[in-house]
Amino acid sequence: MNFKKVYDHKKIENKIYKYWIYKNYFSSFPEKKKSYTIIMPPPNITGILHMGHILNNTIQDILIRYARMKGYNACWVPGTDHASIATEAKIVSHLKKKFIFKEKIGKKNFLNYGWKWKNKYEKIIINQIKKLGCSCDWNRKKFSLDSIINESVTKIFVKLYKEGKIYRNYSIVNWDPDAGTTISNEEIIYKKYNGKLYYIKYKIEGEKKFLTVATTRPETILADTAICINPKDKRYFNLKKKKVINPLCSKLIPIIEDDYVDMNFGTGCLKITPAHDLNDKLIADRHNLSVINIFDDRAFINNNGFNFCGKDRFQARKEIIELLKKEKKIVKIDKYIYNIGISERTKSIIEPKLSLQWFVKIKDFITPTINYINNKNINLYPKKIKNIFNHWLSNIHDWNISRQLWWGHRLPVYYYNDNNEDFVVSETIEEALKEARLKSNNKILSYKNLRQENDVLDTWFSSWLWPISVFDGIRVPNNNEIKYYYPTKDLITAPDILFFWVIRMIMLGHYIMGTAPFKNIYFTGIVKDKKNIKMSKSLGNSPDPIDLIYKYGADAVRVGILLSSNVGIDLIFDQNFCLKGRNLANKIWNAFILINSLKSENFLKLKYSDELTIKWLDNKINKSLSKIEFSIKNYRISESFLIIYKLFWNDFCSSYLELIKYKSKILNKKIRNKTIFFFKKILKLFHPYMPFITEYIWQFLKKNENDLILTNWPKHYIYNKIFITKFKTSLFFIRYLRKLRVINNIYNKKKLILIVLSENKNFLYYSLILKLGNISSIQFFKKKPKKYFSFIFEMKEFFFKKKLKNSSLEEVKKKFFLIKIFLLKINNKIYNNKFLKNATLNLIKKEKKKQLDCIKNIFF
Repeated sequence: MNFKKVYDHKKIENKIYKYWIYKNYFSSFPEKKKSYTIIMPPPNITGILHMGHILNNTIQDILIRYARMKGYNACWVPGTDHASIATEAKIVSHLKKKFIFKEKIGKKNFLNYGWKWKNKYEKIIINQIKKLGCSCDWNRKKFSLDSIINESVTKIFVKLYKEGKIYRNYSIVNWDPDAGTTISNEEIIYKKYNGKLYYIKYKIEGEKKFLTVATTRPETILADTAICINPKDKRYFNLKKKKVINPLCSKLIPIIEDDYVDMNFGTGCLKITPAHDLNDKLIADRHNLSVINIFDDRAFINNNGFNFCGKDRFQARKEIIELLKKEKKIVKIDKYIYNIGISERTKSIIEPKLSLQWFVKIKDFITPTINYINNKNINLYPKKIKNIFNHWLSNIHDWNISRQLWWGHRLPVYYYNDNNEDFVVSETIEEALKEARLKSNNKILSYKNLRQENDVLDTWFSSWLWPISVFDGIRVPNNNEIKYYYPTKDLITAPDILFFWVIRMIMLGHYIMGTAPFKNIYFTGIVKDKKNIKMSKSLGNSPDPIDLIYKYGADAVRVGILLSSNVGIDLIFDQNFCLKGRNLANKIWNAFILINSLKSENFLKLKYSDELTIKWLDNKINKSLSKIEFSIKNYRISESFLIIYKLFWNDFCSSYLELIKYKSKILNKKIRNKTIFFFKKILKLFHPYMPFITEYIWQFLKKNENDLILTNWPKHYIYNKIFITKFKTSLFFIRYLRKLRVINNIYNKKKLILIVLSENKNFLYYSLILKLGNISSIQFFKKKPKKYFSFIFEMKEFFFKKKLKNSSLEEVKKKFFLIKIFLLKINNKIYNNKFLKNATLNLIKKEKKKQLDCIKNIFF
């Protein structure tokens, strides 16, 4: 069969993937074999996948394929996430371009658009994952708003509420005015803002004097309910228990004392606006102050803002400053730099707002989670991430889980009166009616009297039960699947969702199942562009993976992302790495073409040099296998790939194939069979990383064997380190001889006689050198011959039966002597404890490099 010299991924990859699907190779069911399970972090349906997803899914697929070949029942559960706030924002923006507005079309129609959006982008995402070659069990695909997940979420909410773990409370939250909802602290980006500090007069009641207060937000004066001073501040002792007049609305507000006040900030007086600042709210609670909310959901001034009602907060600020200036109530204005919170999704400036919300008592879950990490019940890769874990867990607050959105899981809360205080929490409306009748003592209540809460749950609420709900372990506890697949083996994720998702999954996993949902967590680096900016959908700075796959092939893209990455280290993605991946695929393809063209004859004798070559590669593969498995075990995935890459490119292609190659391409039968055997072994090693090309080539080479995806991972045996070193040194010697020829103008075709001192008889494999070094014969002398060409290799002297042309023997010996003197000086330094103690690491490295240069470089 004739094969094209260039590997064409476009004709192969789709066929191979369809073949795997047809054969049902990705499916998994509970059985006697040990399970190896990965839950895919479900990508958001906000758009296409970016290169961060490609890195994450490539690593997951490598681990799944490796486990499958190691004999495990490999189960990789795919899924997508509804991404409540992010997706709703995308849909709203999309509809606005068509002059369709969320509020006008109503909730039902908006949700219909939501499901259309989901169907469109989930299809794109799944196609991207499949094109990459991911061997997910597609029969298990889940979406976070599926009925099974939805029922599971409801069940957990009700359970936690009835156990006192979920509660409702008025609290200061992060309000996103553009999205019209609360968001978490972790969804806020803080940026430096060049603002101003306004010093404003508050007239003291009954006096002509004023109290000056510094603030960055004059518009919130409308919501002031007190002025606070530090009880230790001697400047204001005479103001205790007095009142001041609000400079905008003439209301009297008290002067109170609290240790929280920083005496060195501004004038040492702090205006208290409990509805719009968390710290102010805490002070207000301690002093029983009233609360005035002046903003609506759009951050416009509401009816409590008097003449400023209906104004945007920033417009109101301008007008208030002008009014205060006009009334001469501003003492001064200073430039002031401070942080402002910006919504990660909408880029809107966050407004702290007092709001009635639902919370999880997250502190009840902390202790077991800390124990899992600190007692190494969960292994972290890289280990340094443990410090970040502990930092998050030591600075954790109750989790605000309610969102004022339409797209998401509705809270299973049912009100049975017009007010918001009479409610029940139930799994179904039928149960809600029963509980409402009982709680209200009103037996004639009907479904018409029930009103379900409009708020939806934070996206991460469905995510924290994901490892359990995908196996239906919430609705049907102790079912066969949850018992078999839980806990999963590995979680592969990026560090930016450590708190959002990872920590919370551990919390709920322990609470529901009694054990953490995974045994190992591998944190990838963040994929960035050439400007060192994180690649994301919203920024649009990530190439479309489908375009890359079309151009280079899936195997090449997988290699490209691996060559860019290392465990836990952020990486700069460059498409040139995909080109290297494509070159590697072509190298594998051409190696196959060469091997496929080799023929064998029984009459050809097996040379000793060929036996050595076979033995060497066999040992080298076993040595590499040991390193590969160690790297995979420690989640050094890129490192494991590079070991295989070098084994194939350097050892198999550049050395082995060159060593066994004959002009006629006719080999001894054993050599040919061993060559195919070694190549098939290398294909097995490459398969988890480059599944398409390896499976395709395998189909031409297999004999009564499984498809490559189901073959056993090669076993590694004890290898001979001394043999490998001696063989490698012999190869270096051959290359060294070639350089000698070039330097001394000796034609390659001219055969030379090599003279070796008897003391060096076992130093090299001379049969190998005889075959490849273009040497006619090798002679062993007991003493150094005179008047022959002398050269040094690895500090040992060798000779050619050839007179020196351009230099005398004495000059050669003189150079050799000088090298030995130089090396002696270096050794005296390197092995001197005083030098090692006082020298810098950089200096020690330089000296060691000199030592290696003396030993390994070519000298005459």
